[in-house]
Formats: sequence, structure tokens, C-alpha cells
Amino acid sequence: MGHDRAASKRPVNMTLNEDLVRRARGITPNLSETVERLLAAFVDDAEAQAARHEQQIAAHIAASDAFVAKHGTLADEFDSL
Repeated sequence: MGHDRAASKRPVNMTLNEDLVRRARGITPNLSETVERLLAAFVDDAEAQAARHEQQIAAHIAASDAFVAKHGTLADEFDSL
């Protein structure tokens, strides 16, 4: 999916583990860029997972509809009640 890399940036207030921040700063020269890249990957993955879930739901609904079209429902046998 991706995100708009040209979108403006704004400061955000986050509370992070102090030790992790210290260690990360020792690894990366630009912590904001690293966090943004990781956040983008997380969001892309979460959106893809949600899309797969929606596709699974649609497939289940289609299968259920096909079954009912072929075999009817239990309620059809008790139509006269």
C-alpha cells in the first residue's frame, strides 16, 4: 500500500522505554527516520492482514450463499410453522 512520503512531518509526543531509546540512538543516526520506517512497515502489514481477513469473510459468505442456493436451509423445512 505505502504511504505518502511527501506528506508534511509534525512532531508527536511519545513515551518510550529510556533504555531502548538510548540503545537505538547508538545504532541509528536518525531515530525519527528509523521509527517512521518501522511504523510504515507495521501499518502496511496490519492493513494487508485486515484486507486478507475481509477476503476470507467474503469467501465464507459466498460459500454459505452457494450452499444455501444448492441445498436450502433448515428453516425451509419448517416453513409452515
